[in-house]
Amino acid sequence: MSPPVTAAIALGSNLDDPEAHVRRGFADLAALADTRVTARSALYRTAPVGYADQPAFVNACARVETRLGARALLEGLLAIEQRHGRHREVPIGPRTLDLDIVLYGDAVIDEPGLTVPHPRAHERAFVLAPLLDVWPDASIPGRGKAAEWLARTSGQQIERMAP
Repeated sequence: MSPPVTAAIALGSNLDDPEAHVRRGFADLAALADTRVTARSALYRTAPVGYADQPAFVNACARVETRLGARALLEGLLAIEQRHGRHREVPIGPRTLDLDIVLYGDAVIDEPGLTVPHPRAHERAFVLAPLLDVWPDASIPGRGKAAEWLARTSGQQIERMAP
């Protein structure tokens, strides 16, 4: 059996009681096969990025240890999103639950439908702040320290809500 990989999973929601979707998302991650949640971030309220005409988001991050390969982990995340009623009508639009692999160890993966590290993680406070809650020394392969990137996002609206 292969050794576990430490991964960071971003959670986000802005529809149908977003806080509840994110909290249930943590529980759903803990139920994934061969995966253990080792840390959960605080919840953050954030303004939408890109497509602004939508409700504010609740965002968070989970640090996990998983024996699943990156593709199998992604498939598990997509199944969780579907159980939460996720529809992908607008690419950066409203959603009941969005789960993204931000980091998968120090892997760099670029395959159809799977890019790790998440290609815009280093630009987004709503990813970086929760990531640093669960992985204070996180480094984004090809980019550097997550904390240094967070310092560059000071103009983005983000509010820490609750643990």
